[in-house]
Amino acid sequence: MGILSGNPKKEPLHYGEVFDIWASQQVGNSMIAGYQTMLNHAGDEDLKKLLLEAIETCQQEKKQIEELLKENGIGLPPAAPEPPEACLEDIPVGARLPDPAIAATLSADIAAGLVTCSQVMGKSIREDVAMMYGQFHNEKASLGAKVLRLNKEKGWLIPPPLHINKHSDC
Repeated sequence: MGILSGNPKKEPLHYGEVFDIWASQQVGNSMIAGYQTMLNHAGDEDLKKLLLEAIETCQQEKKQIEELLKENGIGLPPAAPEPPEACLEDIPVGARLPDPAIAATLSADIAAGLVTCSQVMGKSIREDVAMMYGQFHNEKASLGAKVLRLNKEKGWLIPPPLHINKHSDC
């Protein structure tokens, strides 16, 4: 039996796994603070619900990743302080983030997160790490579908040029 057989939690992480796990924790910390700030700017109630879901998802991931880092003796990245709550009406109109921009940012973040999860899964040699990021991937995909639906329903989606296949009778 080799060093990489048996209980995955007793196997060492390779340097790529350590970096990816640590970096995803750092990004997650920033996203929590960013989404909390966006929550102050959001006016649409459906968008607020999705931001709260995104915050909750990030916090759940943070707990799992933090546990993995601690179990492996890896220091935690710094976390951004929680921003104060603000009333939307107190934010000057010119300084507000518009709802479509918030939704677009949320969509882009989810898309980037899906790619990151896939990369971590592909690089991992520990099954527990790959499975954890597989779980994160599924949660992000589900949230991404909800944000896409919201963008379509609200008319906020800006599609790329659409290809319309025109069949000729020739």
